[in-house]
Amino acid sequence: MKVVIKPSQCFGSVKIPPSKSMAHRAIICACLANGTSVISNIDYSVDISTTIDCMRNLGAEIECGKDFVVVKGIENFKNLKSNKIQCNESGSTLRFLIPIFSLTEEKITFIGKNRLLKRPQKVYEDIFNQSGLYFYQDDEKIEIQGKLQAKEYTVCGNISSQFISGLLFTLPLLKENSKIKILTPVESRSYIDLTIQMLNKFGIEIIWQDDTTLFVKGNQQYKPYNETVEGDFSQFAFFGVLSAINSKLNISGMDNNSLQGDKQILDILSQFGCKVSYKDKIYSVSSNKLVANEIDLKNCPDLGPVLCVLAMFSQGTTRIYNASRLRIKESDRIEAMITECAKMGCKIESTKDEMIIYGGYSVPTVELNGWKDHRIVMACAVALTKLGGTIDGCEAITKSYPNFFKDLQSVGIDLEILE
Repeated sequence: MKVVIKPSQCFGSVKIPPSKSMAHRAIICACLANGTSVISNIDYSVDISTTIDCMRNLGAEIECGKDFVVVKGIENFKNLKSNKIQCNESGSTLRFLIPIFSLTEEKITFIGKNRLLKRPQKVYEDIFNQSGLYFYQDDEKIEIQGKLQAKEYTVCGNISSQFISGLLFTLPLLKENSKIKILTPVESRSYIDLTIQMLNKFGIEIIWQDDTTLFVKGNQQYKPYNETVEGDFSQFAFFGVLSAINSKLNISGMDNNSLQGDKQILDILSQFGCKVSYKDKIYSVSSNKLVANEIDLKNCPDLGPVLCVLAMFSQGTTRIYNASRLRIKESDRIEAMITECAKMGCKIESTKDEMIIYGGYSVPTVELNGWKDHRIVMACAVALTKLGGTIDGCEAITKSYPNFFKDLQSVGIDLEILE
């Protein structure tokens, strides 16, 4: 799918869709609770639909309404519907569910699409091997067999927090207590805290004993709970940056008390000189003269692509650091943004862990490529509202934000979708 975008001024208001991160967590918790839960404010992106299908395979009964799901959770792990689990491109689904599905004690095969199975899973490989369990990975599948044990686990803090969250979903269901020791530096702690927050709502207690140690009491039970999913700050960021480089927008649907790490976008916009205010549950973001700054992605890696766009339209040189995980997402997001921003007249230099963006230079462009990556597509779209041009591969947005281009049109952006 191609989208042609003409330079156009945004205006009005937009409501941000629900948090994909929190929806994953709420659905999984509901499925592990023996009883019925209702999860409201659901957006059926491909990633969320994937988690729903996987949990049905575990034995959960899930009825999908227009924007909610009714979940009847599993009674035990003996009702596996299929041993082949399709995770599509969802890293969250895969990493959250590997430990959970180990509790079936069946041989499970996880499959996926595009780059998913090329993304590193060594944390689980080491855990399974050290526990005497079966783990095998190639470019087409991951196979596991054997039940994780209650014990002390040591994991690196600079890997994806999804591994830690996967353990946190699973360890409370084992009979004995467990600990997770996280080696410093601890990155993406905000995502760990989001998992703990959701677990608490479903009756599971996790304790930070200190800054690097999680205590997990064994023999706990998930309890049914009705949850409304909050808005997604990673999606907010695209419209926040759109407002910063284009024109004022009012943005709703967000929880001002959210623990999401991507809420850091509010501070980043302010640091670049953008005007951000909050009143009556609505954020107002106004464009202003933007000045380059430094950005630490340690707790908000998903913001990386759109922050390249913010930096591109800012005066001066921006340094983005703690960015190495961008290379192992749906695309190598550093290489993708270097390539696409160059087409728009912006120079980006990089190391393994940093990007240096030389802002204040841009030119009208012809055609950009989405790299089969939803966040690259959306970041490029924001830039083209100023420059104009075409993006190929826009179907990638269905992974997380199916209505993104409709929402762009709703705030005045002139675009045409070419099937």
